[in-house]
Amino acid sequence: MRILVTGGAGFVGSHVAEYFSKKGCEVIAFDNLKRGEILGKNISLEYNVEFLRTLDNVTFVKGDIRDFNLLRDICKDVDAIIHTAAQVAVTTSIVNPREDFEINVVGTFNVLESARLNDCAVIYCSTNKVYGDNVNKIPVVEKEKRYEFSDDRYKNGIPEDFPIDLCKHTPYGCSKLAGDLYTQDYGYVYGLKTGVFRMSCIYGERQFGVEDQGWVAWFTIATLLDRPITIYGDGKQVRDVLYVKDLVKAFDLFLESNLKHEVFNIGGGVNNTLSLLELLDLLERFTGKRTSIRYDNWRPSDQKVYISDISKANELLNWKPEVNPEEGVKRLVKWVESNRYIF
Repeated sequence: MRILVTGGAGFVGSHVAEYFSKKGCEVIAFDNLKRGEILGKNISLEYNVEFLRTLDNVTFVKGDIRDFNLLRDICKDVDAIIHTAAQVAVTTSIVNPREDFEINVVGTFNVLESARLNDCAVIYCSTNKVYGDNVNKIPVVEKEKRYEFSDDRYKNGIPEDFPIDLCKHTPYGCSKLAGDLYTQDYGYVYGLKTGVFRMSCIYGERQFGVEDQGWVAWFTIATLLDRPITIYGDGKQVRDVLYVKDLVKAFDLFLESNLKHEVFNIGGGVNNTLSLLELLDLLERFTGKRTSIRYDNWRPSDQKVYISDISKANELLNWKPEVNPEEGVKRLVKWVESNRYIF
């Protein structure tokens, strides 16, 4: 297979490129290398670009998904596009909604048009934020270090048919939902093979987490480098966390399947959850350190609990997470410790 990975020098994208390279596929990693500029942070993806150059059958192309002509030409003879490129932070979308829209909506439209013109499959990296503030309408109970859903209907997490309407989303949630729906429709209308993966919290090596996005990596980096952490809310908010290599395996299983177009909620599920406070405890156990913490107001549309119901992915893809949070965070700690110089 010939695979195009948009955002190929990013966190998820670099793992997608690595996985399919090792599988013997020809991979094009397409990235504009502007993550730091977009987020307004001192982040360089050169580390990941250098990593890509060590892989067999991987070609790096610097380009922007907003450049339709370039994207369309690169898609020639491609079997599948795995679309990981995006504006990824809620906070950035609020400050600069136009750029968020242009990247996440127009950029995704360009990807889909390129796929339509070249008749190739598309995997779209969506987000749990498509469900917006509706998640917060589910009653929760407060425990010592976490919130939990109190409604038994959601004991296995949020299913794919959970409502997306009549709630706040933030501009980021809106732009990602637009791409999500467009990807579904390109499957139905044009017959493309499309897989939409509504991701919860993905974490792992080569993740340059910052305060605005990538909280598991950010807490790990801050703890090891003695940087202060601000917790928005009380730290009891819970997410299901998924180690990145488990995510990429799900992508492959979909591409190898006979499924035509599907939507999956993808995360660690009920057996792989962490609150912010619990992650800090885990990091203290692994590093012997706990950096300084301050608290601030809740951020717009933050979900007190979000857990993916992953039963559909289990049933249709025969997939389940293999790496639990303890092992995954331990691997992340080891990677950050070995690469302090890049942060």
